[in-house]
Amino acid sequence: MNYTLIRSKRKTAAIYVRDGGFEVRAPLKMPKHDIDRFVTSKEMWINDKLAMLRERAESREAFVLTYGDMVLYRGKEYPISATDGTRIGFDGAAFYMPADMMPERIKLACVQIYRLLAKRDLTIKAYDFAKQMNLTPSGVKINNAKSRWGSCSAKSSINFSWRLIMADDDVIDYVVVHELAHLAELNHSKSFWEVVEEVLPDYKGRKARLRELQNRLVNENWDV
Repeated sequence: MNYTLIRSKRKTAAIYVRDGGFEVRAPLKMPKHDIDRFVTSKEMWINDKLAMLRERAESREAFVLTYGDMVLYRGKEYPISATDGTRIGFDGAAFYMPADMMPERIKLACVQIYRLLAKRDLTIKAYDFAKQMNLTPSGVKINNAKSRWGSCSAKSSINFSWRLIMADDDVIDYVVVHELAHLAELNHSKSFWEVVEEVLPDYKGRKARLRELQNRLVNENWDV
């Protein structure tokens, strides 16, 4: 199997599968034949990973939105609806937008709606929980982060990815409390998790459920 070899001051060999291939990171003095034997022993695992990545890439490439499709908002599915006029928005029953839009424009409209909903809903949740936790964020911002649901800046600003608004309310609450807790504890120490647990005793279950949305979104292309 062809692979990229990277040697470094590490103690053991490891394989990192990437789109279209993989790399092996090995100790500086590890013989090449030992590396090849290690790769051969992992061949089935590597092929499974590569196949999964190809399937994920194909799914993302095929991802399109059109009228009648269902999209997530706070854990529930809502249809995309065509309406008269030029306005876009969410009316509690559907994501509505002008008729005769191409799929890319429909996706862009959905993202615009998501951003507005996220700014409104996550800001309300953040300040409600901040009051409960006796904390004071300097602001709440919505960004386009793809790999982080939220973050806390050095200036005490709380940031959320607009994608978080797709999650169930219980899961959203966990992320909000998680980021607010960083205003009291900057790391993920025992004290940090105690702050989170004081507000959400069942935070571990909520954290695990966040994985469900992560698994869905890796197969959907929401880039605009």
